[in-house]
Amino acid sequence: MKMKNPTKMAQTCLLTIALLSIAGTLLATPASPFALSARVVPRPLTPGDITSYGLPASLEVSGGLNTFAIGTPAYLEVEVTMSNTYASTITNVTWSLTSPIGSAAVLSANPLTTNVPVFLPSDRLIYQVSPVSGRMVLRPDIAGDYTVKAVVASTSGTTNVSANFNVGTYYGVDVCEGCHTDSTIGSLVVPEIYPSWSTTAHASIFTLGVEGILAGNHYSVNCIKCHTTGYDTNASALLDGGFYGIQQQDGWMFPTNLANTNLASTNWTSMPENLRSVANITCENCHGPGSQHILPAIETASGTVNTNYPGLDISYNVGVCEQCHDDAPGHAQGTQWYASSHAVTTTSPTSASDVASGAAEYCVRCHNTPGFIAIVSNNAAHNGIVTSTNVAYSAIGCQACHEPHGQTIPTNAAYLLRVVSSAKFGDGTVVTNGGEGILCMTCHQSRNGSAVTNVANWPRWIPTWPGAIIGATGPSSRDFGPHDNPQGDMLEGINAITYGLSIPSSAHRLSVTNSCVGCHMQTISPSTNSNGSINPAFVLSGGHTWEMSYNAYTTNGSTITTNTIDQVAVCNQCHGGITNFDFPVEDYANVGTILGVQTEVQILLNQLSTLLPNSHGIVDGTVKTSLSVTTNWTTAQLQAAYNFQFVSADGSLGIHNAPFATGLLNASIADLIGPAVPGSFDAWATNYFGSLTNPEATAFADPTGDGVPNWLKFALGLDPLIRATSLPNGVVYANGNALGGNTPTNTLAITTAADITWDTVAGTSYQIQEVTSLSGGWQNVGSPIAATNTASLSYLTPTAGNVQQYFRVVSSPTP
Repeated sequence: MKMKNPTKMAQTCLLTIALLSIAGTLLATPASPFALSARVVPRPLTPGDITSYGLPASLEVSGGLNTFAIGTPAYLEVEVTMSNTYASTITNVTWSLTSPIGSAAVLSANPLTTNVPVFLPSDRLIYQVSPVSGRMVLRPDIAGDYTVKAVVASTSGTTNVSANFNVGTYYGVDVCEGCHTDSTIGSLVVPEIYPSWSTTAHASIFTLGVEGILAGNHYSVNCIKCHTTGYDTNASALLDGGFYGIQQQDGWMFPTNLANTNLASTNWTSMPENLRSVANITCENCHGPGSQHILPAIETASGTVNTNYPGLDISYNVGVCEQCHDDAPGHAQGTQWYASSHAVTTTSPTSASDVASGAAEYCVRCHNTPGFIAIVSNNAAHNGIVTSTNVAYSAIGCQACHEPHGQTIPTNAAYLLRVVSSAKFGDGTVVTNGGEGILCMTCHQSRNGSAVTNVANWPRWIPTWPGAIIGATGPSSRDFGPHDNPQGDMLEGINAITYGLSIPSSAHRLSVTNSCVGCHMQTISPSTNSNGSINPAFVLSGGHTWEMSYNAYTTNGSTITTNTIDQVAVCNQCHGGITNFDFPVEDYANVGTILGVQTEVQILLNQLSTLLPNSHGIVDGTVKTSLSVTTNWTTAQLQAAYNFQFVSADGSLGIHNAPFATGLLNASIADLIGPAVPGSFDAWATNYFGSLTNPEATAFADPTGDGVPNWLKFALGLDPLIRATSLPNGVVYANGNALGGNTPTNTLAITTAADITWDTVAGTSYQIQEVTSLSGGWQNVGSPIAATNTASLSYLTPTAGNVQQYFRVVSSPTP
């Protein structure tokens, strides 16, 4: 969609934070040296990295864990705060390694080239690899604890950074099952995660593949590097206990016959038992080899204090998933995630000051993967208090939405989605009709409490909302307007200033299966032609990018042109024939002609902004893109400002819910200048009912009791005070002429109807079609209608007796 680019906003925010931090140090003590800020981390390495940065195909991928197997590499790097000035002061990095007794391991040259950046997109805005001696590789030779230290020297001083690693061997899932099927082992409480994990696709992907049961019959030896545990063909890793090493020892060969027509294949059962234990995607793929976990767990269970427990990783880093799922086009979920705003969420809610004040507990619900997991896991309504949340920064990665261990009562085993049945919004509304999109609405809502309370409390200098989500106790905050990204509120048509009016909403919230997911995760073809080249839209929009458009760039000499390409395929299921999101619907802005819906919304935003004060508190009549709201604004100005921010922060410019967005803006304008905006519903209602405070003046009121609400009579230009007469079969009304020989008058009743309006081209015929379910086939409504001029056509089609109907117009030939 043509909306604010949240990725760029987040990038700007993060970069500003980083630069201000450095600048602040310089300004406070101009003569002091740079404050050294660095860290040493194991960088994940994905198939996508190898392809994108032209690295040798023989390189082993890595999840970037601190627990890994003997013989496998940890791609270490010293990362320093993002500032070219700061980085230029670094003169040397001195590396050192402390190994277990008997180890001959050394740090060696890292094969990652200088064009390979820091792993996480959000970290790239804050950190860069030290330009001097910034990378090394650790390939351990025996099990045990390893410590890597780096001394970063610069012209302004030195700083010491280090990282500890658990190195072990794979034990296989059968060992994990022994403990994680029960809740306690001795005095140790353990999570019962094996039973739910065993129902997931990860648990059986290899089994089904070698049995020939997977759809498509495409399974081959090339698949097993990701579908097994510890598959590393490097000679140094043959004794790591992983799949490849055991395969070589046992002499097992990949089956030559995967055809399985009678479900009697023995490819799986004939495998050696120790090899089956490290087949499939098991616990150790994500947590690291378990040998360093088993003994500490036993000792801890017996009551012994074990400082090395648990001896494996519990990581939220997306590298754990992307070591397999960043491999477009076949496994592109991680590749797509890189283009998402989730990949660059701001780190500010988990800053040191937020942690110290306790505010981080309320921000991390949505700005931190473990915080989000805690809130959706502890309370179905998402209002529980997270008192011991890990507030260390992590992007909104795979595990925020997906439970890798599966669910006790799985509702979507194929996608491992976390079970979220409802979302509670800031005004107390509980939404249950969003399907998989409920997971999105948990965060994509205004978490700043009720709109009415927010406006009322702001000038009184009291907290405008309690907690971070309605129902939570704890710190309150004074913050005017909705929280960023209130798309859930907009889609549902709730929690804004409605002035007591019944403002209609679009059918999106009811008709789009799985709400947010139904559109933003639309399927896009991975290739553009038969030669298999990847369609840029495939990794830049749809799927796990959640983006509805992407930018294509063309170069002509030194001129770079940006072309935003909207992905409208999913919209055309209902809207048919649109090429971008700014398509004409209605004259929402009362400009006398029907413009694109996003253009109309922007016109209304501009009009409203001219009626609100500038940063000096003066109503100057200028168009504003943002507001500086102070406590001395009038109630009317505050209410209008809330709606301005609400529509702006939604970001879709009306696409999520055009009637509600434009209704709010028109109502706000009317409240500031009076209701008689020419052509508006308010002006029409005031004309007939005297005042908008009259209960009969609302959009859904039916003052004559004839079953035709005011909004429909307004659309038809009918007198709302004259009772209509019901016709048995409804009517189709077109350009002032009724079809079927009936003459439209103010006594004509349309009990239920759909208003269909479109522009025409002379010489083209148009066929209205309807369907009661988007999974069904489209049926013609009447006969084709030939256009004789370029005027728009407006049809009302009867829908009486149907639970729901969808309509589209098909042209012939296509204009």
